[in-house]
Amino acid sequence: MRKKVIVSLMLMTFLSAVEGTIISTAIPRITSDLSGVELVSWVYAIYMLATAVSTPIYGKLADLFGRKKVLLIGAAIFLIGSALCGVVTSMEQLIVFRALQGLGAGAIMPITMTIIGDLYSEVKDRAKAQGWISAVWGVSGVIGPLVGGFLVDSLSWRYIFFLNVPFGIIACLMIVIYYKESIRPAKHHIDYLGATVFSLSAIALLYALLTGSSKNNWGDMSIISLLIFAVVSFIIFLLVEKKSPEPLIPLALFSNRTLSTINLLTLISGAMLISITMYLPIWSQGVLGKNATDAGLILMPLPVMWTVGTLFSSKLVGRFNTKQIILLGVSVLSVAAFSLFTLSTESPAFLIYVGVGLFGLGMGLVTPIYMVTIQTAVSNQTRGTAIGLNTFINTFSQTLGAAVFGAMFNTMIHAQGIQKLDLVSSGGHAGTTANIATKSQEALASSVHFIYMGTFILALVTLLIVWFFLKPAPQTSEL
Repeated sequence: MRKKVIVSLMLMTFLSAVEGTIISTAIPRITSDLSGVELVSWVYAIYMLATAVSTPIYGKLADLFGRKKVLLIGAAIFLIGSALCGVVTSMEQLIVFRALQGLGAGAIMPITMTIIGDLYSEVKDRAKAQGWISAVWGVSGVIGPLVGGFLVDSLSWRYIFFLNVPFGIIACLMIVIYYKESIRPAKHHIDYLGATVFSLSAIALLYALLTGSSKNNWGDMSIISLLIFAVVSFIIFLLVEKKSPEPLIPLALFSNRTLSTINLLTLISGAMLISITMYLPIWSQGVLGKNATDAGLILMPLPVMWTVGTLFSSKLVGRFNTKQIILLGVSVLSVAAFSLFTLSTESPAFLIYVGVGLFGLGMGLVTPIYMVTIQTAVSNQTRGTAIGLNTFINTFSQTLGAAVFGAMFNTMIHAQGIQKLDLVSSGGHAGTTANIATKSQEALASSVHFIYMGTFILALVTLLIVWFFLKPAPQTSEL
């Protein structure tokens, strides 16, 4: 019975995890059909923002009302959002329904891990089950872009959303039939006010960044007002968190230097990651003229080498201290970022694969060590909260990265006088159309080049942070 529950949880986790990668290869075609390239960053950002903010709330609701009920509600919201994403007729509609998807996806990860803890009492069994769930994330990173590319080339981009519905329903039915729980109500304060104020602040900031860059009107009073609102509401959020008995983000943890350093590294790493998954498929299709399937193949080395890096990292623990391992990882990330920064339209394809693979290797080296460092930097009583905060920052970092890099991308496109940009390269035409296509490709190439200059700078910043600010944790064999 437990195996069937685990299978259903793995299927549900796969659907939410693959949603972050499967759309990357479809974005050029989606923006071509819906005519909204300046809004492309919102498609990523709003999904991750909704997931980040709703995750801690779902965790507490699960304690209050039971895992099964809350998980099914979250899954239902995710599936409704998926179905609606498949029938949209504009980018604005897609952004709204991606937010709905994200609100549902926020329930899946925390409650899945909670159910595993309920199902297995032995630490060894829990670790094995959580390993299966973690493996799903790696598999989704490989399968997502490939399936997405195949569906876009063979059918329509709409099927990447429709695909969730039948498999999601099967997973929900399995949970209903096989998962039996005894609800033990627990009193928790749910930080609704903190979540609301934080969401308003984040949305105002994202909207100001993306609107200002797409219209190049940074001096407009509406943009300035949004930025002021974002700052003021964030200050209010900090005041709310100080008084909240169970805050969305526990501010007391920021007094721990090691923890704060790891969280800062996580913030930067997440932003770097989104620059790879967002803009390499755009480079592949819009600049090189590849199809969506080929764009998916470009991303495949990332999760494969991430897994290799994780395995290699586990071998290094105990032989080197955590700072040395993280230094190795961020050094590899810097080399990877530099190789992508030096890309040109004449670069051979294998160099792109090497750069993406090195990036995955570097992320695989550092991410598990970040978690080990957190575990040794805090007491047993605050360990769960510290890990939860890092998870939250990891998700939000990609939201913020999507907005900032989106602003950079839109600013560069606007600076080159491109009024209408097609992310699906249309090479092979003649006359004026060919000139427009060439200009579009040149604008895309220089804009993505600018993005990867930013990624390389961030990689160098991580090197400096690790070298000067991170203290090595004691050597340990725990990973």
